[in-house]
Amino acid sequence: MKKALQPLTDWVATKKGMWTVLAVWLLAIVLLSVFAPAARDYTADSFESLPEDAASIQAAKKVEEYFPNDSGTPAILVFNRENGKVNEEKVAEALASIEKEVDGITSIAPFAQLPPQAQAEFLSQDASAAAIPFVFQEGFTNEEFEPRIEQITKIAGEQSGNKVYVTGPAGIATDTTALFSRADIVLLLSTVVLILVLLIIIYRSPLLAFIPLLASGLVYAVTDRILGLYGAAGLEMSSQALSIMTILLFAAVTDYSLFVLARFREELQHHESKFDAMKRAMRETGEPVFFSGGTVLAAMLVLFFAHIRDYQNFAPLFATVMAVIMIASITLVPALFELFGRRSFWPKVPKVGEEKRNKGGLWSSIARFVTNKPALSGGIVLAFLIVSACNVLNIKYEFDTLKSFPDDMPSLVGYNIINDKFSAGDLSPATVVYEGKGDPAVLAAKLEEQEGIVSAVPQTSEAAGNAHELSLAFKASPYSEEALDTLSDLREGEQKILQEAGVEGQLFFAGETAEKLDDRELNDRDLILVVALEIVLLFVLLIVLTRSWKMPLYMVGTIVLSFLSALGLGLFLTNTLFGIDAISTRVPLYSFVFLVALGIDYNIILISRYMEERKKHSLKEAVERAVAKTGGVISSAGIILAATFAVLMTQPIEVLFVFGFIVAVGILIDTFFVRGLLLPSLILFFEKKK
Repeated sequence: MKKALQPLTDWVATKKGMWTVLAVWLLAIVLLSVFAPAARDYTADSFESLPEDAASIQAAKKVEEYFPNDSGTPAILVFNRENGKVNEEKVAEALASIEKEVDGITSIAPFAQLPPQAQAEFLSQDASAAAIPFVFQEGFTNEEFEPRIEQITKIAGEQSGNKVYVTGPAGIATDTTALFSRADIVLLLSTVVLILVLLIIIYRSPLLAFIPLLASGLVYAVTDRILGLYGAAGLEMSSQALSIMTILLFAAVTDYSLFVLARFREELQHHESKFDAMKRAMRETGEPVFFSGGTVLAAMLVLFFAHIRDYQNFAPLFATVMAVIMIASITLVPALFELFGRRSFWPKVPKVGEEKRNKGGLWSSIARFVTNKPALSGGIVLAFLIVSACNVLNIKYEFDTLKSFPDDMPSLVGYNIINDKFSAGDLSPATVVYEGKGDPAVLAAKLEEQEGIVSAVPQTSEAAGNAHELSLAFKASPYSEEALDTLSDLREGEQKILQEAGVEGQLFFAGETAEKLDDRELNDRDLILVVALEIVLLFVLLIVLTRSWKMPLYMVGTIVLSFLSALGLGLFLTNTLFGIDAISTRVPLYSFVFLVALGIDYNIILISRYMEERKKHSLKEAVERAVAKTGGVISSAGIILAATFAVLMTQPIEVLFVFGFIVAVGILIDTFFVRGLLLPSLILFFEKKK
């Protein structure tokens, strides 16, 4: 690969090549800005994460097939009076106005037409709250929900005199979209400002802080429009994926810029011409930087093999971003540094003959310590990683989306009222479709006998054929682990339940709980599959880079152990510091892909420098020089990368908060402990001493 890249990097390291590269990138940005849309224009606000063959999706199709009038997105209108009781007559008047004035509602509980005894079913025990279920017509997007929910809330609040909230699936989806839409600009600005500040603090040079950000901005302009073309072609892109993509882009471009910068500065101390210095720098840096980007790209492509569409959706987005970054790392980044030349380093401008001495630096001291006492340095780190990794055994998953919301979000407030004053299972009852000729009332009675079920009520909906609809309410919250376990038992014991009820046929379970259960089962499968494929893929790629099978073994081993340590330590710290004792099912796999893909970058930079130094020095001296010469830039890049992912902790979504925190912890562990201490120790133990 080095020989294949050298003609290109040598050409970029000329005056003509520099201006041509910059002109091509600027032309690409202009053309794409004119003819391609922005990626955010095609964000899918109702992204279905489950595959078509998932049991809950098949059940939903049965509901749509047999009971088309009942299909749609359910919601719950919550009236609440903190001191006193809600007025039933005013609630009824508000519901009548909503039904008359708000379009897109297919059904709403006929509260006014019910006798007092039946109305009591919709009131809390102290009558201080009322929960009225209704259904939006099928096919609405979150953007279509939002104005209708605002209208419903306004009408209900004004006419009833109560505080009003809309919760349930429609309310939750609307609030989720609103959170992400407000977070996008804040996330981008926070990322840019943080990187700028850290670069200025670390390098004490305004231009060195500006150039990586300029490169990131140009790459972002190109990738945003390319992804916009994907969206125009029909690719669904979630807001969450685009938010993480932004972080990945700025972090990776900054990282690779720093790797090029470090070697460029080193070569400027040997060459008067900035073009000659860049040529020498890219001959040694081009391959590891390009190869590092390739490993990240390959790692993202593995997500295509996942079953959950959230993961599949990441693959083309992130792979495209990394492909553009790889091209930029060997064209745009060196061209920008050439453009500014030695001025990039002002006020500490490198001069020929002023080679920096590494003997007195921090990383030189660490390098000598590692090479003199590899068993001690490597052993301490290994013990720390193993102890931290053991906490992974205590992992707990959270399936309640609402718990990731800020406390004042309307859907969460409404949910908490229902949870406090009603049965939690009323928030989103499961729909059961029974295909068969038996009596649905008998089946409902048998379902009510099952552990964890509050009620099973046959619906009056008529269907073509032998199909019946039942509404199933759980004792626990429909998003809780207990409800998922209950539904799992119902699925497994389906034939036994039908037999005991004396009926024949088949049951289909639809609704939020069924979807969460499918998500849990598929996520467990995807985690094992993707982790296995990633490990095999990285092992093969590292064999190609190192031309050895032994070194890739402990390189991949340390990266995997580093991930497990980061996850275990992250779980402990998020619980201790932030009171988060359960995480989203998405966090482990997202964290694995990013920590393994990005973490291997630093190992590749170290190993590449070691292989370069090994041609001229003994094993011990080669390791010492590699650690000393790469320590500064890798630690700087690691701090910036960790801080960049930590920006996700500013977001009001718990899954992003925890993901950002764990990835930041993992990057710091890999940067300072694995790359700085453990991997050099392993090289000294396992490589030939000659």
